[in-house]
Amino acid sequence: MKNEKKIQLKIVSPEKVILEKEIYQATLPVADGIVTILPNHRSYIGALKLGEIILKNGSEEDYLAVTGGMVEFNHNEMTVLVDEAQQAHEIDLKKAEEARKRAEEVMKQKHTLSEMEYATVTADLEKQLLLIKVSRRHMGRK
Repeated sequence: MKNEKKIQLKIVSPEKVILEKEIYQATLPVADGIVTILPNHRSYIGALKLGEIILKNGSEEDYLAVTGGMVEFNHNEMTVLVDEAQQAHEIDLKKAEEARKRAEEVMKQKHTLSEMEYATVTADLEKQLLLIKVSRRHMGRK
């Protein structure tokens, strides 16, 4: 992979820079599906949805759970602005499992929840399921 072009990546949340590194490939969950960007890809701007970001650089892979945001790619520079993101190795699987169980219990009380409360619990459940999926995939790669 010597002398191959790389992508300069920066992933930023409102609180901090989550990740800054050079990569060869990024696969992102966008509004209309999944997009994979390689070096020299055409300029791209897209909305991110809840899902998993997969970053590759040779045999090295990084996985992140993201709740939404925006991606911009131009001239081998990629900026990903995220609402929330967690790298797979930072996810507390036990905590995510407990939060999933709590959300499922609350959803069983559907008839006592307002539409807004139900939507909030549903969104939390989707987030916890994503965290569990990303964490388990990362553990399988170790």
